[in-house]
Amino acid sequence: MFRSIKNRLLAKFFTKFPQLADRWAEKTSFRESRDVPWTPLKKEIKDCRVALITTGGVHLKNQPPFDMKNPQGDPTYREIPRDTSREDLTITHDYYDHHDADRDINIIFPIERLKELVQLRVIGEEAPFHYSFMGHIDKDLIDILIRQTAPEVAEKLRAAQVDAVLLTPA
Repeated sequence: MFRSIKNRLLAKFFTKFPQLADRWAEKTSFRESRDVPWTPLKKEIKDCRVALITTGGVHLKNQPPFDMKNPQGDPTYREIPRDTSREDLTITHDYYDHHDADRDINIIFPIERLKELVQLRVIGEEAPFHYSFMGHIDKDLIDILIRQTAPEVAEKLRAAQVDAVLLTPA
């Protein structure tokens, strides 16, 4: 409970004073990857099947929340069907201020905007499922994310013939 309150206060503090967040980031060592594959689109975006992936801790209200007790985070993901309404979604994440996103989930998970792009024929179609992670993953759990959960989601996207992914970081 104390950790959750502390994390929420820090998130609000860093939101209010972004220069302090910048200082924190300068002093923090991050894992760097130089072998991230780049795959250019092979067709027009108007013909693509598009999925959303967020690191904002978004999930269906009836799904288990992300683990906020583990200080290393939670490397699991949640699958969100395309026919989900925004009223069925919630956010479990203490490491950023999601007050505005709680009022309009489209800020962090633009599911309604994606549907509009399909209706306007800007993109071909919405993928059958979207995916959500918790953006705070640290230490040993990074390896689980890299070796297990991220490849699982990549395979699901491949199997669903998704052409492009819109990543919305928290």
